[in-house]
Amino acid sequence: MSSAVLTSPPNATARLVVDTDVASFIFKWHPVFAPRFVSIIRGAELIVSFMTLAEMRQGALDANWGQRKWDLLDAYLADFSVLNSDNLLCSTLAPVRNESVRKGHQMSAADAWIAATALVLSAPLVTNNAKDYRHLGNLQLVSPAR
Repeated sequence: MSSAVLTSPPNATARLVVDTDVASFIFKWHPVFAPRFVSIIRGAELIVSFMTLAEMRQGALDANWGQRKWDLLDAYLADFSVLNSDNLLCSTLAPVRNESVRKGHQMSAADAWIAATALVLSAPLVTNNAKDYRHLGNLQLVSPAR
C-alpha cells in the first residue's frame, strides 16, 4: 500500500514541483503525455529541483544538441523557479533516503533530491513516475489519470 497521496489536479493557483519526466515531455511535446500534463500545471507556480536542470542538460549533452536547441532548452527552463541545494534541502534529503532504504525501495539520488524539493516546499510533485515516489509517507503526488 502506498504511503504517498495521489491526488487529482490541484487548483490553478497551486505551487507545483515538476519532475524531470514531466518537464521533458512538455519540452519535447510528447503527443500523448504533454497535453495531459499541461492541463494539470496550467496556471500554477512551477518549480523544479536543481537536479531536474542537471538531468535535462545532461540529456541535451548526451543527445549532442546544437546551439539552437540548447537556446530553446534554456528559454524553456527559465520559465521555472529553481530550488537549489541548501542546508534545509540537504536535511530533508537524508530522511527521504533513509525512508527509502527502510522500506526496501531503491531510489535514485536524482529522484530523492526531487522528492526532497517537493517536501521542503510542501508542494505536490507532478510526475509520470508515481511508482518511484509512492513509498514516501509525506509526499503528495499528482499524475494524470491513465
